[in-house]
Amino acid sequence: MKITLICVGKLKENYLRQGVEEYAKRLGRYCNLEIIELQDEKTPDNASEALEELIKKKEGERIRKSLKEGSYCIALAIEGRMHSSEAFAEKIATLGVTGVSHISFIIGGSLGLSKEVLDRVDDKLSFSKMTFPHQLMRMILLEQIYRAYRINHHQPYHK
Repeated sequence: MKITLICVGKLKENYLRQGVEEYAKRLGRYCNLEIIELQDEKTPDNASEALEELIKKKEGERIRKSLKEGSYCIALAIEGRMHSSEAFAEKIATLGVTGVSHISFIIGGSLGLSKEVLDRVDDKLSFSKMTFPHQLMRMILLEQIYRAYRINHHQPYHK
């Protein structure tokens, strides 16, 4: 299975880069992982709603250009469905056995995802009703993908 993370913005904090590198290394035994970092737009303080929508649209265009034909696309969105780790693992396994060989996870920028991206995806995933920094979500998502593979291979995953 190929897993692609399409992420708006670069990781700025060293501890996040180290965490992402660690989970990427661990995932190497289970899947082919690709992380695509896209340029984010600078958002001025007190930006108008119209400017925020324009920023999301520009970032969304970059995201849509990065999507590969035939990839099953899952956007991280607060309005998405929440799963337990076991249910998330089952979702990945089910996609694999139904012929999906490539899953793309999309993490938007600090303002979220454009309507165009959300309309294009196959599924929306939420980790919580809380808001998390989009850079931190990259590491959290990779940890959960790793956990899903551990669960699906009947290996301990609680450590």
